[in-house]
Amino acid sequence: MRRRLYFVLPDVDSARAMMKEMLLARVDSRHIQFLARRDTLPADLPDASVLQKTDVVHGAELGVIIGGAAGVIGGIIVVMLPPEGMSLPLVAILIGALIGALFGAWSGSMVAAAAPNTRLRRFQSDIENGKVLMMVKVRLQRVREISDLVQQRHPEAVHGGTEPTIPAFP
Repeated sequence: MRRRLYFVLPDVDSARAMMKEMLLARVDSRHIQFLARRDTLPADLPDASVLQKTDVVHGAELGVIIGGAAGVIGGIIVVMLPPEGMSLPLVAILIGALIGALFGAWSGSMVAAAAPNTRLRRFQSDIENGKVLMMVKVRLQRVREISDLVQQRHPEAVHGGTEPTIPAFP
């Protein structure tokens, strides 16, 4: 399991220094992302992905729940009131739930792709003021070590909190 740590850095130079510190601390570069105002982050710093910048994941999760519930209701209605001359098995409820969940995940993620990530809302004013957000995913055992390292070597960095546990598979 991993946790995502957030640090607000004053500028791009500080972000570069932090990137070097993280690499020296043996944090894999694919677990370090930066978020700054549009067109201010240089190419040598890894930019946050679309999944991190937008609410796609949250929208898909919500879509699965709502779509699955709507599919179950639709399946129940079809089983209780079948078309004339047909008898539908109870599996129609399951099929309705699956179709509803898939459609809900797709439509929810499409809508949420246009919305900024709600977890990053608290950093929005800092980013708009020219600061850089660094997001680092580390193993649960290294959270304290990395936080202490950042505070000792870069006092200008403001710890922005820790995101709950992230599964190991993504």
